[in-house]
Amino acid sequence: MAIPDSFLDELVGRTDIVELVSGYVRLTKRSGSNMFGLCPFHSEKTPSFSVNSDKQIYYCFGCGKGGGALNFIMEIENLPFRDAVEFLAGRARMTVPESDGEKDLSVKRQRILEINRDAARYFHGVLLSPEGATARNYLAERQITKAIATRFGIGAAPDSWTGLLDVMTRTGYSKQELIDAGLVRNSRKEGGVYDVFRNRLIFPVIDVRGGVIGFSGRILGQGEPKYLNSPDTPAFSKSRNLFALNFAKKSKSGMLILAEGNIDVVMLHQAGFDCAVASLGTSLTAEQTRLMSRYTNKVVIAYDSDEAGQRAAMRAIQLLEKTGMDIKVVDMGASKDPDEYLRKHNADAFRILIERSENHIEFRLMTIENNVDLTSDEGRIKYIAAATELLSELGSKPEREIYGARVAQKAGVSPDSVEHETEKKMRARRARFKKEQEKRIMRPAESIQPSDRALRYENQFSGAAEEGLIRALVRDPTLLKTAVEMGFSQEEFTSPFLAKIYDVLSKRTSEDRDTRTALILSELEPSAASLLSSILQKAEAKPSGGNTIRDYIERIRMEKYRTADPDNTRLLEIKSYREKKDKIRD
Repeated sequence: MAIPDSFLDELVGRTDIVELVSGYVRLTKRSGSNMFGLCPFHSEKTPSFSVNSDKQIYYCFGCGKGGGALNFIMEIENLPFRDAVEFLAGRARMTVPESDGEKDLSVKRQRILEINRDAARYFHGVLLSPEGATARNYLAERQITKAIATRFGIGAAPDSWTGLLDVMTRTGYSKQELIDAGLVRNSRKEGGVYDVFRNRLIFPVIDVRGGVIGFSGRILGQGEPKYLNSPDTPAFSKSRNLFALNFAKKSKSGMLILAEGNIDVVMLHQAGFDCAVASLGTSLTAEQTRLMSRYTNKVVIAYDSDEAGQRAAMRAIQLLEKTGMDIKVVDMGASKDPDEYLRKHNADAFRILIERSENHIEFRLMTIENNVDLTSDEGRIKYIAAATELLSELGSKPEREIYGARVAQKAGVSPDSVEHETEKKMRARRARFKKEQEKRIMRPAESIQPSDRALRYENQFSGAAEEGLIRALVRDPTLLKTAVEMGFSQEEFTSPFLAKIYDVLSKRTSEDRDTRTALILSELEPSAASLLSSILQKAEAKPSGGNTIRDYIERIRMEKYRTADPDNTRLLEIKSYREKKDKIRD
């Protein structure tokens, strides 16, 4: 059986959304019953993420995501419905009833976590066995101690096609389960499979809840790719996780050090920098930057010092900037990466390096400088053009003046000329923004449509009336009887998503269940929950009451007849009726 409605209602009722969201987002700005913070679902500098303590809902005016407590946990923790229920139940000290429904994905995810845990034990056992001699020698060469290897659960995959497969199938796991976990692959031979990780040093990837969600393997000897990561599974997503965040989240340093490779991170932790993390075989993603912002407001980038590393640092800065975090960049001089720097120098030297690290503006200006020839007029012009474009992005006038003076000195021009060029670019930026705003204002039909293209209304005029009807009914469910008296049914909606919300509200009312907004949201898919949250943020154009409900329903029906009746015969009849009704009302 599915999770009982009564249990879900009690669970959502016991969960305070402000307290829940505060564990992920710093909520400070208050406007009435709304608190604001930086949205955890998209990058932004100005808080547009709202949490309403009265309605127990959240909504982002920037990206349009919204919902209740269950929707928030499903979205931010990337959990299926049942796992999100169990997550909230654990917080509320409630026990989820046994259920046969809506748990297939949850069961599969849990099984993968069990498989990964046993695989991690196998890999670590190989490291300590005679088969792991090559891997142990490699760790010794990289000066990684046995203690830190044990702390990170580092292991080794033997140079064998079926080493892991043989052990895991004897343990009781099926080949298909191992394929689902991303640990083995199908071979060309019919029915054959082979290990994904072979002859590699293995780093388990552990999430913030302590589960082994995947693996990262570094080649031992020659071969490509240098690093190989688990594929995405129900338990693992490369773009939404960070290596070693399970340790770094506990750091008291007040910052995160962002490195490129697993070895760099391990060496930094070994040297006492317990706040080091790395992305997983891909460039830094927006999801990872938002994940970092949950735990700190300061990031120090310690990427490789080669050209590729510097380009990666620039991309990372652009993403991290949008979270509002304080960003600095370490200059390791002649050392290629943190690993090499620590082996050449020591932890104290690296600590001084962090203290003297450049902020991201200085780093970007230096990068611009390194890409031009300041001894030539053409090079100076290019430098001023790129540098003033960067300065025009800065919101603080003192920052623009300070860095503008440095740019002027480097380029051999007056500070006034740099200031003039910067202001010109700022005016152009403001003009572009204003033009975009005007375009949006001139597209009223677009303003009616939901931001999610999958939810777009076929008839925007009917959609606007349907939105108004839903908004009025959610705010005052007793008005549902007016809709029933008019013979209005779920089938009259042109939007299936709004029809679903109407159905949930109708059933709750007929079954005499709680109709609080947060409970309605708990029954909706994320897209529909976001849509309802968006609708509820809009101001009601009409006064609440039975006449408002009648007006919305009549508009929905008029649009239906207008579309279906080319001659408008029925539409004219309805308009005549409405005119008579309005005269009587007046």
